[in-house]
Amino acid sequence: MKSPLLSLPGAVPAEGVDEGVAGHYGDLFREQRALADGAGFVDLSHRGVVTVSGEDRLSWLHLLLTQHVTDLAAGQATEALILSAHGHIEHALYLVDDGATVWAHVEPGTQEALLAYLESMKFFYRVEVADRTADTAVVHLPAGSIAPVPDGVVVRETAYGRDLFLPRADLETFAEQAGPPAGILAHEALRVEQHRPRLGFETDHRTIPHELGWIGTAVHLQKGCYRGQETVARVQNLGKPPRRLVFLHLDGSEVHLPPAGTRLRVRDEDPDGRTIGFITTSARHHELGPVALALVKRNVPVDAPLMADTTAAAQEVVVEP
Repeated sequence: MKSPLLSLPGAVPAEGVDEGVAGHYGDLFREQRALADGAGFVDLSHRGVVTVSGEDRLSWLHLLLTQHVTDLAAGQATEALILSAHGHIEHALYLVDDGATVWAHVEPGTQEALLAYLESMKFFYRVEVADRTADTAVVHLPAGSIAPVPDGVVVRETAYGRDLFLPRADLETFAEQAGPPAGILAHEALRVEQHRPRLGFETDHRTIPHELGWIGTAVHLQKGCYRGQETVARVQNLGKPPRRLVFLHLDGSEVHLPPAGTRLRVRDEDPDGRTIGFITTSARHHELGPVALALVKRNVPVDAPLMADTTAAAQEVVVEP
């Protein structure tokens, strides 16, 4: 779904999964600095929006999600996953309940599969699920923002800022009042700095929550049964995940960023030797320079210098080995 804000001055369309909104508006670092200072907004109107209403909505979602939501208070933000039977991550939901309806935004293009799964699990529960992507746009205000929120708009507030579920018809009017726009590339650079994983970027078909640090934030270890719980409990109590998320500082002298999927190796080993991981997201940060998130094998020493193809990389631990 193409955003009308692509008509704003300087807007350059994003590519790939984030196609439909602006990658930047002409100055990536200025946009990052504005967000870091609590100014401006990010157009996330390409993201899917799903709602669940009905008096059984929280107890029903509690059975399906990795998060404890039976007592979710109105206005309280949380995040949750849906796992496969083998514990692999299938969906990531960013939730808030407004007292009558649970609102969630999800990765672009995943809402249809999510809706199909939720519909298949309704049984006799008093719930209604709906795809609200066509009439609702997600907009992000950074932490510290003093931009006014229109009356009646559902807000999901976290330590990183506020996500607004804005009527899509009001998007252009809101943009006129919300301060300078920042593109998705600025938003992504700050996400990488904050070590926050993203479905489809840090995940593949075999990712389990422990590898990305989603235990505690999106996975509640003391709640009841849900699909994939056996894997979560077994790894938590008896073992370690096979991979771990790391934050990388990349050699700033390189002109090009190593793209997602770039193989990683230990610097002192044979260049044609073993692959120990891969880049998941790379970005240019306004203060840190080129940085990345990556998945590496759990047993890679935390102080081992790495190479991302021909680019040197130094690790910071995100998930403990």
